[in-house]
Amino acid sequence: MEASRPKTRLGKLDLTRNIEIRPAQPRDAAAIATLLVESFAEYQPLYTAGGYAATAITSEQVEERIRQGPVWVALSDEMVVGTVSVVARSGSLYVRGMAVRPTARGRHIGELLLAQVEKFANAARLRRLFLSTTPFLGRAIRLYERLGFHRTDEEPHELYGTPLFTMEKTLSEEL
Repeated sequence: MEASRPKTRLGKLDLTRNIEIRPAQPRDAAAIATLLVESFAEYQPLYTAGGYAATAITSEQVEERIRQGPVWVALSDEMVVGTVSVVARSGSLYVRGMAVRPTARGRHIGELLLAQVEKFANAARLRRLFLSTTPFLGRAIRLYERLGFHRTDEEPHELYGTPLFTMEKTLSEEL
């Protein structure tokens, strides 16, 4: 008997099947903090101690982010496999704390999370998204570029000694 095949979308595997994006709740803070540690662990040697601590934040810091602005989680079989948070700054939307669990990478979860961010920005009539990233997060940088982000000279250029650069995306005026 042949194993069942995943559903396809236009002849391609639908890797986002069974992924749910929803607003994070304070009860999700520990799972998000664990996800951040797991997602950035392989890069920890490339960060300064302070830069890593500011990236792989604690559950208390996650709870504070939830109070500051929207945080979303991506769920697969009720497990948190991705997250992103945003905060409005100077008429733009700052994207921060985006991560996908290493075992869930390649399923387009980052794209789904950023689509949620764009939907939120459009509803709030914010026309610019921006984020800071490190030059060694190649997979994330390629995702951002594929989705229309480009590098700017905007600060910050470091996070506790870890090099950073800023990327931005201008959103369409059409709603």
